[in-house]
Amino acid sequence: MEPFSIFLLCLTFSSNTMAADTIFMNQTIRDGETIVSAQQSFELGFFSPGNASENRYLGIWYKRLATGTVAWVANRETPIRNKTGELTLHPDGVLELRDSNTNIIIWSTNTKGNARNPVARLLDSGNLMVIDNDNDNDDDDYIWQSFDHPGDTLLPGMKFGWNLEKGITKNLTSWKSVDDPSKGPYFAYLNLDGLPQFYQNNGDVIQYRLGSWNGRAFTARPWVVRSSIYKLEYVSNERETYIKFDNANGSILNRLTVTPTGLTGRFTWVNHTQGWFLFSAFNADTCERYALCGVYGICDNTQLTPCVCLEGFAPKTRAQWDISDWTDGCQREVALDCGVKEGFRKYQFMKLPDTRRSWYDTNMTIEQCNAKCRNECNCTAYATLNIEYGTGCLLWYEELIDMRAIPRDGQDIYIRMAALELGNVNSSSSMTAKSHATLYVYDLSQKDERTSRNQRKVVIIIIPIIIGLLLSIGVCFLFIRKRKRKPKKQEEDDPIARNHALDLPLFSLATLVSATNNFSISNKLGQGGFGPVYKGILKDGQEVAVKRLSESSSQGIEEFKNEVTFISRLQHRNLVKILGYCFEGQEKMLVYEYMPNKGLDLFLFHETKSKTLNWLQRFHIINGIARGLLYLHQDSRLRIIHRDLKAGNVLLDHDMNPKISDFGLARSFGGNEPTTNTKRVVGTYGYMSPEYAGNGIFSIKSDVFSFGVLLLEIVSGIQNKHNFLGHAWRLYKEGKALELVDTFLIESDHTFKMLRSIQVGLLCVQNNQEDRPHMSMVVMMLSGEGQLPEPKHPGFYTEVGYESTSSEILTQHSYNNITFTHLIGR
Repeated sequence: MEPFSIFLLCLTFSSNTMAADTIFMNQTIRDGETIVSAQQSFELGFFSPGNASENRYLGIWYKRLATGTVAWVANRETPIRNKTGELTLHPDGVLELRDSNTNIIIWSTNTKGNARNPVARLLDSGNLMVIDNDNDNDDDDYIWQSFDHPGDTLLPGMKFGWNLEKGITKNLTSWKSVDDPSKGPYFAYLNLDGLPQFYQNNGDVIQYRLGSWNGRAFTARPWVVRSSIYKLEYVSNERETYIKFDNANGSILNRLTVTPTGLTGRFTWVNHTQGWFLFSAFNADTCERYALCGVYGICDNTQLTPCVCLEGFAPKTRAQWDISDWTDGCQREVALDCGVKEGFRKYQFMKLPDTRRSWYDTNMTIEQCNAKCRNECNCTAYATLNIEYGTGCLLWYEELIDMRAIPRDGQDIYIRMAALELGNVNSSSSMTAKSHATLYVYDLSQKDERTSRNQRKVVIIIIPIIIGLLLSIGVCFLFIRKRKRKPKKQEEDDPIARNHALDLPLFSLATLVSATNNFSISNKLGQGGFGPVYKGILKDGQEVAVKRLSESSSQGIEEFKNEVTFISRLQHRNLVKILGYCFEGQEKMLVYEYMPNKGLDLFLFHETKSKTLNWLQRFHIINGIARGLLYLHQDSRLRIIHRDLKAGNVLLDHDMNPKISDFGLARSFGGNEPTTNTKRVVGTYGYMSPEYAGNGIFSIKSDVFSFGVLLLEIVSGIQNKHNFLGHAWRLYKEGKALELVDTFLIESDHTFKMLRSIQVGLLCVQNNQEDRPHMSMVVMMLSGEGQLPEPKHPGFYTEVGYESTSSEILTQHSYNNITFTHLIGR
């Protein structure tokens, strides 16, 4: 349950409930009195928010919920300092809130009508309406309604946007804090410049853009219309432009709220937990940050580096991109010149760019749209306006900004390109773009005629290049032969250098003895099956970690060579960096960058330290580990299966960034090698996949299983033992997944991400390896909000209880940092 719901438990409400749902003419409601809607859904009265505030506000809240969640506040900016508020309905239809002590008007509807018999009625929708009671209860012919003046919450049936006829703007604005309902810095609104769009701002800075309506959905969230909980509606005409959602299931309460922290989310009420569940949230992943990749940049959160330039564009400022600042965007590699051979490149599965400077026509065909954009030199792109019917035209006349890839559900856009960029293509063809979106080229000219003069120029340029390459190859060959003739004395002493050409420093034993103060016990960081790890300080002051293999270590020369070979060739922010090694006499040592926060397990399973890991830190660690594994499986030069991923092999740097370590058991695999079999099963039981532990079969899906176990441990703070996976599975199937979350995290406002993470973890630990997702999909699922598949039962699943209630108990023994689990009958 998020904090914003928790604090509502502490609201001080009025207690003297009146029987009716109506305030009649000249009637006064005083502090301590309320009115309740006909079906007991909502209540109107006075309250004090939070724990600290004694200010009194007139508001509407959910009547039947234990939390009494507030949905609307009248006097947000002008609280009453004591319980002297009075709400009166005057004969002219004006509702007026006064302080009876000072007789000062605190708040007023300020809307007079011609009603003969005005009444104010609280409806079961949560709407307070002032109507003429003699007018047959025509709700459309009202004098004033609270639904025209939303606060931080959008209720079902409430219109969000503009009433152009009455000049009413309906935005959402966060509370300043849980104790203060006055307007905070976060607000969501519908912008009517160009094609209307939904935005969220933090002050003057745009945080998020939902995009424009394409006839079926909003381009940034094409899946939001597919819900069993609510129905979404978008209307735009001469009278009004608005978004509205209605309940698809009358038994489920739900609301859209901008919280004081800036989270805009849809919350649903869960009866068995008696709390609000974050069903979905806006601005929930990296790519939803407005204009993250700048102009002509595409954001794709399935990639390690989220921002790339469109095909034919390059970063404006390479130095900024190199430090992951992409906001400067991209620029064309070939400028437009309004030539007749300019054409358009088609991108599929896209969130369309910002449409504030766009032009649109609802009746044009896509062919007419193409022709209009082609004939106007300042037109930079076009798209279909209504994909439901394939009609309408949307044109852009400025630089394109705030685009992202949306697999499967995104929209097509055609971007203007110079003739040279399109090449000799005059029919639709496909290729893969640098942006990871699918790319098609459509050339508007009849042909791209290449002259023989241009062909001769190409030949003149290519021949010298080929000659230069041949000379370079010859020089390299001679250099390599010369190196091979060198004496082999050093190689014979160093089996690492003998078998692997590594660009890695070789430390002398004397250097490491000095750095670790002769391997002093005071420098010892930890002990593993391989031997001890010491902190060292080199002569230049650099702090290092020295992993010293003991003579009795289970990690022999092959594992030692394995670790040096693999990790020296891997470079990723979420992998530990090796600085060098030592192989001298009987000593085998590895030198790593020093990780001041040591292992994740020392935080996660420690009674006190675990409380220092809040949810944002844990989710950051989960994502970092996922991206590190994705790099190993897919993006590194050596595609690698780690085989021993666990909390103890994830180190934390000064900023709590996770680094995967210990590659002694890692194996490299080829693209055509989906699985491998081994007779020697190594690793840590509990993290091993069923097929590996039982049959010695391992693959990248074995690492996925280990990651799933680790993810569930991070969320719960519980180490995997005593049928932990079965316990997590049962809680999920019973709708009690939140009970798995570490107890001190329950009051976080990130319950949606917590529950989603648990579901992703269960997908990773499914018994059948074919059912487990690849790490690329895991990364996407963690950052996205789309519907996830239902997980099947996990590996090692049993029907016994979590606390060993069956006829068998689990015991664990650890040898050389490898944990073995045995089943022992009672």
